Amino acid sequence: MTTTLFPRVSLSKSAESVLQEAKSVQFFNTAQELVEAAVPEEHTDASGYFTVGYEVDGQFVPEAKVCRVKNGVSANYVESYMRRRDPECMVIADDRATDKPTYTARFGEDFESLRQETFAWLKTQDLACFFFDAGRGGKGLPALVICPANAGFFALGLAMLQGIIPVEEIEARGEDYFHSAIIYIAPPFRHTKFGGKQVVVHNRREELHELYSYNLYPGPSAKKGVYGMLLTLGEKQDWTTAHCSTVQVSTPYDNTITIMHEGASGGGKSEMLEQMHRQPDGRLLLGTNTVTGEQRHLALPLGCGLRPVTDDMALCHPDFQDAESRDKKLTVTDAEHSWFLRVNHITQYGTDPHLEKLTIHPSEPLLFLNIDATPGSTALIWDHIEDEPGKPCPNPRLVFPRSEYPGIVNEPVKIDIRSFGVRCPPCTREKPTYGIMGIFHLLPPSLAWLWRLVAPRGHGNPSIVDTEGMSSEGVGSYWPFATGRKVDQANILLHQIMNTQDTMFILTPNQHVGCWQTGFAPQWIAREYLSRRGTDDFAADKVTRSRCSLLGLTPKTIQIEGQTIGHWFTSVESQPEVGEAAYDEGARILTEFFHSQIKNFVSDDLDHRGQKIIEACLEGASYDDYVALSKQ
Repeated sequence: MTTTLFPRVSLSKSAESVLQEAKSVQFFNTAQELVEAAVPEEHTDASGYFTVGYEVDGQFVPEAKVCRVKNGVSANYVESYMRRRDPECMVIADDRATDKPTYTARFGEDFESLRQETFAWLKTQDLACFFFDAGRGGKGLPALVICPANAGFFALGLAMLQGIIPVEEIEARGEDYFHSAIIYIAPPFRHTKFGGKQVVVHNRREELHELYSYNLYPGPSAKKGVYGMLLTLGEKQDWTTAHCSTVQVSTPYDNTITIMHEGASGGGKSEMLEQMHRQPDGRLLLGTNTVTGEQRHLALPLGCGLRPVTDDMALCHPDFQDAESRDKKLTVTDAEHSWFLRVNHITQYGTDPHLEKLTIHPSEPLLFLNIDATPGSTALIWDHIEDEPGKPCPNPRLVFPRSEYPGIVNEPVKIDIRSFGVRCPPCTREKPTYGIMGIFHLLPPSLAWLWRLVAPRGHGNPSIVDTEGMSSEGVGSYWPFATGRKVDQANILLHQIMNTQDTMFILTPNQHVGCWQTGFAPQWIAREYLSRRGTDDFAADKVTRSRCSLLGLTPKTIQIEGQTIGHWFTSVESQPEVGEAAYDEGARILTEFFHSQIKNFVSDDLDHRGQKIIEACLEGASYDDYVALSKQ
């Protein structure tokens, strides 16, 4: 229906009702307008803070303290629980196919009652609203945001992440415009309905994807909630939005390779966009032996140039694929307008001078979360708020616009190398673990698909709590954000991988290689080495079949700028502190975990090629078996 607010624009009936009856409504046209609205001067206290909160059962309950800083807006949550995403926040309200918890099953009642209560509450509020398109490149969803005006910092974060479209441009689209997605923000229900927990409700109607955000942390809704909308759209059209970073790597020899790095939270996506962290003498610390304390270094005078493409979400829309191209490579573009950067690893000045400079002197205001900044100060990304005395918040964040990042790539790019990162624990004779991966491994497409089904979350994850041992992030490593069925996403990924076999697939660990503590050095070395070498097939005498077939091929050695990285860092079983017996125990742990995960995909709805690959894995397939399955 058309709205009296915008006579030439069609809005959903529920949105129209809320906007017509609300206490007041203001539509915003730019992120800068929301910067001004995030900290209304007339409502700040004597120190310059604006407290965001709501009346709950007759009492004012604060949610966040917000202030203006020289380089943007800083917001800090009153509760430490609200400073990171609750992995159990998503529920589905509709009766469409899903493997996710439904609202009815979790809360014992139909969602419609709360839906109407949400509308009624919003009608009592001053509202901040804006239009955006979920996704970039014209392939996403036209969307509308309805937010309480006092949560301007949240609206700012959403507008920066997803973009904001001026009302004038929306009206110019005419009566053909209809928002096929909408986000309602209603924070008080976190307390009145959900016991203080973060809850995000997806209601997938026939022509409208409704998202109800009952909290003010952007991660579950403004970020991953919109991701879920894009995944839902892709399910209908056999494409997906990958959970990855992407970077164009330019070598000192003037050739360029594009790498797409996937993985669960903590899998090294943001780190793939970073230059190598060097020692004071300029060398790269390859690793520290956790048994002997010995260190190994790599002297690499000139690193490759990096041009970022995506940080976390990449649209893999089929319209980006070049139908006339002879090669079969995946093509992607960024799905976001800004990046939600975690800076827990930046603990002091000088850790990452590049990012520090960008955030201290931005040309437009940034949004900082969980950073200890005071009104009028400069927010510093190494000053993290404490969850409790002496315990820094593990999830300090900022929203950083792509347009601010030097050398950013805006057009779709072809992927030459598609890597998958896994956080690995140390592995030794005394304590065998799945930390048996070398610096990198080469995978045939069928095996690369299996790794994306299993998507190990791995060791020491900084973003999600309570994940001791090995656990799975789920299909594609984006399953926590998807609204539908695992088997549908598995089929989409299978078709995508099998149709883009000219892309090289690799696996790379971080944190540990056997008994060596490495941080993210393995993926940086793999990036530097492969970009120099190129993606031609490896000669047979340069690689060996991994002792664990799930790890594909292993390079015998790696030579980079005249320096050889020996077999200790490529074949973990050769490390004296590990040995073959401990390696084999680690392979058993990894294999059993794989089998336990891929059994969940056995279904008549799974593509027959996928069924064959899973059956082969469960029967102990060899590397040659996976190669053969990739050609079918």
